[in-house]
Amino acid sequence: MLIVQDVAVTPNPQALKFVLNEKLLVKETRNYSSIAEAENDPFAKGIFTIQGVVSVFYMDKFVTIEKNEETSWNAIQKDFVNFLKNFDKKTIPSEENTEISKEEETELLGKITEILDMRVRPALAGDGGGLQVLGLEGYTLTIRYQGACGSCPSAIRGTLVAIENLLRREIHPSIDVIPG
Repeated sequence: MLIVQDVAVTPNPQALKFVLNEKLLVKETRNYSSIAEAENDPFAKGIFTIQGVVSVFYMDKFVTIEKNEETSWNAIQKDFVNFLKNFDKKTIPSEENTEISKEEETELLGKITEILDMRVRPALAGDGGGLQVLGLEGYTLTIRYQGACGSCPSAIRGTLVAIENLLRREIHPSIDVIPG
């Protein structure tokens, strides 16, 4: 079942970003400005049935909804959460090509290692810890914390999310980082 894990404000006061518990798409992005545009996408079309929604954008694990000025966020958020509870994620149209080739995976791992070496490992070392890459499968990076980071509660939550956000921003929006 899809669940909203977080809601983030955007620079647009009429738009909110809803972070979900599951991926909706791996590579693609979907953007619709009307219910007519979303005709062949049950997910976006269903969101447009919520009173006041004027655009829907989604990718990875989030949905950005833009509303008209007259509608309050309270009504939209409640209806959106109810929509998610009853929505079957399997009805989202499949992506063109979500497979990643071995060459792309090797290149991706090289870029990830470079970012980790330059920006993450030095910070962890400063706190008496480290990070080992256990593997990359598609866009899922498996890591293991070392030293002081291995048993630190903030490494499991905050640091893991910070590393994932950094890699998504710098390399590819579909990267997931999981502990191994």
